[in-house]
Amino acid sequence: MSLSPLRLRLLVVSLLTVSFLGALDHTVVSTSLATVAGELGALQLMSWVVVGYTLASTVLLPVLGKLGDVLGARRIFLVSLVAFLAASLACGFAQDMVWLIAARVLQGMSSAGLQLMSQTIIARVTTQRERPRYMATIGAAFPIAILVGPVLGGAITDYWGWQWVFWINLPVGAAALCLALIAVPHLDPEAAPQHFDVAGAAVFTTALVALVLAVSWAAERTAGPAAAALALSVLGFVAFFFIERRASEPIVPLHFFANRTIAAGTALSAIIGVGLFSITAYLPTYFQMAYQTTATVSGFVPIATVFGMLISNLLTGWLASRTGRYRIFPILGTALGASGLFVMAVLPAGLPLWVPMIVMGTVGMGTGAFMSLIVAVVQGAAPASQTGSITATINLVRQVGSTVATAIIGGVIGFGVAALLPAGLDSSTLTPQLVHGSAPGVQAGVAQIYSSVFTPIFIALAATYAVGIIAAVLLPHGRLSDEPVPAPRSTSASLPV
Repeated sequence: MSLSPLRLRLLVVSLLTVSFLGALDHTVVSTSLATVAGELGALQLMSWVVVGYTLASTVLLPVLGKLGDVLGARRIFLVSLVAFLAASLACGFAQDMVWLIAARVLQGMSSAGLQLMSQTIIARVTTQRERPRYMATIGAAFPIAILVGPVLGGAITDYWGWQWVFWINLPVGAAALCLALIAVPHLDPEAAPQHFDVAGAAVFTTALVALVLAVSWAAERTAGPAAAALALSVLGFVAFFFIERRASEPIVPLHFFANRTIAAGTALSAIIGVGLFSITAYLPTYFQMAYQTTATVSGFVPIATVFGMLISNLLTGWLASRTGRYRIFPILGTALGASGLFVMAVLPAGLPLWVPMIVMGTVGMGTGAFMSLIVAVVQGAAPASQTGSITATINLVRQVGSTVATAIIGGVIGFGVAALLPAGLDSSTLTPQLVHGSAPGVQAGVAQIYSSVFTPIFIALAATYAVGIIAAVLLPHGRLSDEPVPAPRSTSASLPV
């Protein structure tokens, strides 16, 4: 038996609120970074305000997923929410950059718990047929945060001070916590594991931290530390593979990948991170250089991409729940993504900006067609006792794919532009303002260089989505089940299940 309609609505509101706060804190800080670094006097550490958050939110996913299976999703969710509010308070009171980075690491860790447990709780209280609609609603937090985060962060910094970028979480989060205490049911583990995979968790965390550091340092062109971190990461993942094969309760259940739905769904999730999330950060630079737009105008293309993703995510979630069919959406979505990115590769520079806006909006719509849906489908293919672990795995491959691909693309752009620039132009000091103020011949030359560098990138990303078409076709035929989940244990008499 599922939750009553009122209880379920309250639950969705609570989960959507905290998911939005977690996603927003990843985007809202970007426009306040320069002010924060200036006031705290550590410009050289500025990037770690973002890197620390991202790193913590990534490496903790499998650990928190397993803890959710062992201790219960409600407990991990509430602890993560309290920790997130405490970390937000500490960020605002930061007296130096080290303090702020440490608080951001705690914020990233707790944000991972909020994101992961929100999806796990929905999976435990809904049927497979209902799940895509609710998962899409919660998943809408991410694209909305991308749309409003930078603008909101800038406005708060200008009018209230950068501390309120973090403190704004407190009243909203406190209200969400009160609602969560009422609405989130007690979800006992289906079959509590006897052992927690401490060795696997430690080795995996070390290997993943080393990987993220390696790609970050590679992007900064610090070859020695990057190579050492990469070697440590490879050794760590090899050791992790053998540990997980022997572990009685692995944090990443490798045997699940023998299931075709889980294997194909995980591949599709990775493709989202590699194929789209990795390129969005570089689109404004591309359009400022190749299309000679201002910084403000260049932001319209990512906005169109994210808006397409948001609309498609909600629409396909509703359609999948209504019809019970899901396979067609990732097939169409990956085909749209591959086609749109290929068109971006062949578009001549200098076209009206609305043309690439439509094209990238199509890529966003294709991605949104299976972004949240595939999580719901994979959850339905795993045992209920492993819901947290499999949800963590599918989120993990998306984030790692995005992180690694972003670093690779950044390196390709940096080396490619530097190699093609004519004498007299230095890539390290080349800015859109400098190019726009140059002679028409220089502007045309730089535009051609950026088009030449980005063309193979778009082709590679289109090929990534083409691989996704294969993964989508490999998803088994079938319909989402209407079979009700077992009723969760509740302590609230006023809101029956």
